[in-house]
Amino acid sequence: MTQKEKNKMIYRYYEMPVNSPVLALWGYDVRSEKDRLHFHNYMEIGYCYEGNCSVFLDKDEFSCSSGTFTIIPKNTPHKTVSRQEIICRWKYLIIDTDSFLSGIYKDDPPLARHLIRRVAHQPYVMHEKQQEKIPVLIKQILALMQEQNDLYLEELKGLLCALLINIARLGDGEPEEKSPLAKTANASIIAPALDYISLVPEQPIRIDYLAALCHVSETHFRRVFVECMKMPPLQYIHHVRIHRACDELLRTNDPINAIAARAGFSTLSTFNRNFRQITGISPQQLRRQSGQRK
Repeated sequence: MTQKEKNKMIYRYYEMPVNSPVLALWGYDVRSEKDRLHFHNYMEIGYCYEGNCSVFLDKDEFSCSSGTFTIIPKNTPHKTVSRQEIICRWKYLIIDTDSFLSGIYKDDPPLARHLIRRVAHQPYVMHEKQQEKIPVLIKQILALMQEQNDLYLEELKGLLCALLINIARLGDGEPEEKSPLAKTANASIIAPALDYISLVPEQPIRIDYLAALCHVSETHFRRVFVECMKMPPLQYIHHVRIHRACDELLRTNDPINAIAARAGFSTLSTFNRNFRQITGISPQQLRRQSGQRK
């Protein structure tokens, strides 16, 4: 991997299973320098069960070992790198916190918004010796999703609610300067724009409109956006569109030009150019690698 590729941030798009607010990723192996700085469209909660590695939140490095857990809100740049070629093994929960909490507290929207804001307040890298409740709940949810016994979805909702409430309590009374994202505290400024882009990436999106959503000038918006996301707004929009297109390319046999149009690209040539810039391969190559054909 070249230095330019290492420094390139990528967007990883996940789609939730039907009728579930959680996606579980099992046995994820982290190898030295293989991961790149990236961000997700949902919250990511990880649990390390073997090995030693480092988690990077932008440029801040945190040492991890067996028993470490991470809480990474959506749109938070991060990566995980193992040490000295040692494989580090993780399990992950990808959680649609906004939809879940809005549904649980549908009769109390202010409380739902408050919890959503508290849960997404900042990322955490902690060890189970520092905080006992959260890692226990993480492991219970992972086990429940693996076994999928009768009525497991109902039990999952209860455990997930308890997990998110405990995460919301983490920042209670904690000084802002202790946050790993203190250097990029302006991230909250662009949050409305990030949410809007994730909802309607296929629609024409004007940068001045995004700035207006955030109640700042377009110049200030562009500066803060680059500071937080390490890329200009338009490049970020392309990342979101391309990774949603990747999902369609792998799930369907629809024509590539139709997928490109649904992703928000006016021409196939623009789609192909951005696809190769972001993924390093063509749409056709992605399908061939996955064993699918048009």
